[in-house]
Amino acid sequence: MSATELAAVIVAIASVVAVVILAFGLVSIARTLKEVRLVVELLRTETVPVVVELGDTVRSANAELERVDALVGTAESISGTVDSASRLAHMAFSNPVIKAVALASGTGRAARSFRRNRER
Repeated sequence: MSATELAAVIVAIASVVAVVILAFGLVSIARTLKEVRLVVELLRTETVPVVVELGDTVRSANAELERVDALVGTAESISGTVDSASRLAHMAFSNPVIKAVALASGTGRAARSFRRNRER
């Protein structure tokens, strides 16, 4: 066997070993891809209902927020009305009440003064 034949045999053996190693690598990659496909499919089947439910929850929360916004608007309106009514009541009743209290106070003083003058 000459050096050229020996080199050809070594290259052939090395090539066969390289092909076998590459074949094992390809088989391993194929298994991994198959597992990845299964996991992706599992995620797809489990996450789609969750995303749909999340969308329903968000729509429901938006509806509730709109209701709360309407309630807050109504409460602000009522607060403004009550504030206006209380100002109006204060303006309408404060002067007569002050006059009535002043009259009662003056009447009480006059009655006390009258009693003192009678007792003398």
